[in-house]
This record gives sequence, structure tokens and C-alpha cells, in this order.
Amino acid sequence: HLKKNYSNRSLKRKEENKLALQEELGLKVDPNIPMLGMVTRLAGQKGLDLVAHVLPEILELNLQIVVLGTGEPQYEQMFRHFADTHPEHVSANIRFENALAHRIYAASDLFLMPSLFEPCGLGQLIAMRYGSLPIVRETGGLKDTVKPYNKETDEGNGFSFANYNAHEMLDTIRRAIDLYETGKDGAFKRMIGRAMREDFSWKASAKKYKELYKALLESL
Repeated sequence: HLKKNYSNRSLKRKEENKLALQEELGLKVDPNIPMLGMVTRLAGQKGLDLVAHVLPEILELNLQIVVLGTGEPQYEQMFRHFADTHPEHVSANIRFENALAHRIYAASDLFLMPSLFEPCGLGQLIAMRYGSLPIVRETGGLKDTVKPYNKETDEGNGFSFANYNAHEMLDTIRRAIDLYETGKDGAFKRMIGRAMREDFSWKASAKKYKELYKALLESL
């Protein structure tokens, strides 16, 4: 589905996917504009009310937003409206299309999941595998899997905010964009590498279960 396959050792090829998607969707073709992806059900549970509250302010950050999904009419209409009024910066794809979902994950620099609740969450896991750094609310599986960036220790695989609050989300997006602009070839790039190397497979989980059961047996 991708313009170019890539790994954490060939991130220049990821940029080629970004340029190809920008052209495909009619966005401004520019590798230096951060792209924020959303592949999601357009519903309140997914935090779309937060996005609706501050979307004009998000667009002041000079980024591109690419949305794929269907759901509640008010959110479908919201994204269509902003795609009409900001055609070089918003792409609203109100449908389900598996191939396009892959291209969005591959092209995006950041991936937004501000969910009200999320027992597990797959989007953030897929995004990290593709080197698209997740911006999530700290709930359920999102909190379990996304380690927020720590400037002092240069650790983390994404960005997060704790409270279900639109402006807290906005501040987190601003921090992510700032790191993209100031550390694209440094801290931001290192974080992409960490995200892509994360192992959320059953092999890793099975090892942890085995260690737990062994510890329990030894304590008897």
C-alpha cells in the first residue's frame, strides 16, 4: 500500500510516503509541514468533542490534518467543513479504506488519539510501528503503551495528557509540533526510532506471563 517501504534505519523513505500522500490528497506538498493523522471512528468516545472545541486553534499551528473514518454526523460535517475552508491543510476522508489507512500511518509525523476511554487501543500501536508518534490521553491501553516524552532524560515514545480537557490536548499538540520543528533530526528522530522498536507482540506478553507464573511458584 505504500509508496516506499521503510524501517527505523531508512526514515528518509518515510518522508517519500508523506510527499506522495500530500499530492494524492491535494494538500500542500512540503516535507517540513508536520502531518497529524487520525484513523478512527468519528464518535464522542474517541475524543472528537475535544478536537471540535479547539480545531481552529490547532490549525493555527501550521500543520496538516488527515482524517479517515466515519461516525456521528456532526463530526463528519465538522471535518468536511474544515477541509473545504482549509483545503491545503485538512483532508477529510469520510469513509473506510484499508489501503489509505496504511498510507496515512506511514505519512504522518504524529497520530492523535484523545479518547475518553480506550480499554486497549490499536491505533497507537500501529502508529508507533509506522514511526508516527502518538498523542494520546492517559486512559486505559493508551496510558499503558505510550510513554510521554521526557526532555530531561530524552525518553519516551509519544506524547500524552492526563485530563479530558481540550486545551490540555492543544498544549500537548503544541509541544509535539515544537519538538518536530526544533528536533526533527535529533530528539524527534530518536523518539521515532524508539517507537518503531517497541514490541507489543504476544511473544513479549507471553514472556512476562511466564516470569510472573515462575515468581508465584517460587514464592510457594
